[in-house]
Amino acid sequence: MISQADPLADIRSKVESGTPLTRDEGLRLYESPDIHTLGELANIVRERFHGRNAYYNINRHINYSNYCVLRCKFCSFYRPYPKAGSSSGTAGAGASAGTATPIEPSGDGGYELSLAEIVHLAHEAYEHGATEVHIVGGLHPKLPFSFYTDLCSGIRDACPHLHIKAFTAIEIIHFTRIAQPRLSIREVLTRLREAGMGSMPGGGAEIFDDRVHDEAFKTKVGEVEWFEVHRTAHELGIFTNATMLYGHVESPAERIGHLIKLREHQDESLRSREASFNCVVPLSFIPDGSALSHLPGPDGLADLRTLAISRLMCSNIAHIKAFWIMQTPKLAQIALNWGVDDIDGTVIYYDITKRKGEGTTHQELTVDRLTRLIVEARCQPVERDTLYRRVHRADGFWSIEGQEWKVPFDATPPAGNGSGDKGIVTLQVDGTEVTH
Repeated sequence: MISQADPLADIRSKVESGTPLTRDEGLRLYESPDIHTLGELANIVRERFHGRNAYYNINRHINYSNYCVLRCKFCSFYRPYPKAGSSSGTAGAGASAGTATPIEPSGDGGYELSLAEIVHLAHEAYEHGATEVHIVGGLHPKLPFSFYTDLCSGIRDACPHLHIKAFTAIEIIHFTRIAQPRLSIREVLTRLREAGMGSMPGGGAEIFDDRVHDEAFKTKVGEVEWFEVHRTAHELGIFTNATMLYGHVESPAERIGHLIKLREHQDESLRSREASFNCVVPLSFIPDGSALSHLPGPDGLADLRTLAISRLMCSNIAHIKAFWIMQTPKLAQIALNWGVDDIDGTVIYYDITKRKGEGTTHQELTVDRLTRLIVEARCQPVERDTLYRRVHRADGFWSIEGQEWKVPFDATPPAGNGSGDKGIVTLQVDGTEVTH
């Protein structure tokens, strides 16, 4: 029975006892005007997992190409591959061979990077202390599957301890189709892991609903294939993330349904598979430049509410991330008190979405800024690696808790990134000095 004095009292009782919330209870949270109680409830789950720790990492995103065979309405990233005879449409062979010659963008902004360029970008980040490289791109119609295995092995050889988080489930399905001879999902994942891939991001999930799929991304594979990839990855011991793109054509009920499906998959992975979801990453839809640019996109309250509800509905997934590029650094900071425990990392370059239409692809937060955001939210900054192990830095080396090896790094940022941050900051947290 719902109390008139406290309409969320029954939900509070379930949250405090660790009982999963139902679809109807999730909808009530979306309908409730009490955003502060929502944050309080989400923080019960957050602090059960993490106390006041808040996580960040030093990473670099690499988008190897924006050529894509799909035409998703919500996407402003993709470009059609140039037609035969175009001077910019012949880069695939050179890229596969590892040429260091930069690929010039086409007239409409299409591009692809060579293997040498990708390895160079990864190595530059590695030299300056990155623990992770995050690699995704469009479904390129010409590059062979060997390009992607060579990409992983090239980075692994140049950067032995750099974790490669790469390729969405949609890309994995694409690789099964372009491989000669064709490969199964399990075979593709096995070959990528043998080449150096360490884990997978969670992109391409969008919203698990047939109506939304048909309206916004009809040509893209749906939830059955997405879950098949992640199920197989978890069976193989490959950890992955999970996303939800919200704020376009879906309803709150369809968001709740999406989160429950993630929770149910996680239950099975925790029970019977070698790996599971590390993190849920709710992604705020940015309409600029897409075929859905007439939509307003979610406002700040919708962002905060969705992050908190994601924490409450996915109570068996350890981490909820506010990806600051999508929700902005300021809202990601506030979300640290609405159930979020991770605000991602330094990023440096991101081409998938850009706020305000013509935004730059250089999208970076320094370690100083990341830790200040966390401390000002009254949280304890914790540098993590991709698998949420603590990273320790001392005397020009970084290491991962529980590992014997150390990696030297240059704390001076790469030339030209516009940052004077040395990666060290000392702040006061409730009277206690914290140095990172």
